[in-house]
Amino acid sequence: MYRTGHSYIKQKIKEEKAALAGEMSGHFYFADNYYGFDDAIFATARMAEQLSKSDEKLSSMIDSLPKYYSTPEIRAGCPDEKKFEIVEAVTKDFQKQGLKVISIDGARVEFEDGWGLIRASNTTPALILRFEAKTQKRLEEIRSLVEGELKKKI
Repeated sequence: MYRTGHSYIKQKIKEEKAALAGEMSGHFYFADNYYGFDDAIFATARMAEQLSKSDEKLSSMIDSLPKYYSTPEIRAGCPDEKKFEIVEAVTKDFQKQGLKVISIDGARVEFEDGWGLIRASNTTPALILRFEAKTQKRLEEIRSLVEGELKKKI
């Protein structure tokens, strides 16, 4: 887990000597047999290569993955001069509540069955929110909780 952004991912993949990295945006970075940057055609070729080495169908591989519910990226307008202090304040509030917060890139609030993220956009005057959970109901609960804390700060 690391910061969002092409340059950050490229740096981290080298530090970790990782073969593969990815972002929620769908970008995949390959360090072996390639130059370390994301490329959709190369990703497709690598998937085809893996499938050619297996008797299993892609559909059954996908079906075997854990199922989670998630939101798309949610953008909430926020002035550039306030967005980082808001994320910091939300981080502290959740930590005071005894929740685990990963602060590599914003505030990712961890729950046993999901997570919520608030981070400052690197490119626009906005806060970026994302949510994921094991059930749709829990996704809505986590989203409500995190957005409730955020509304207290805006």
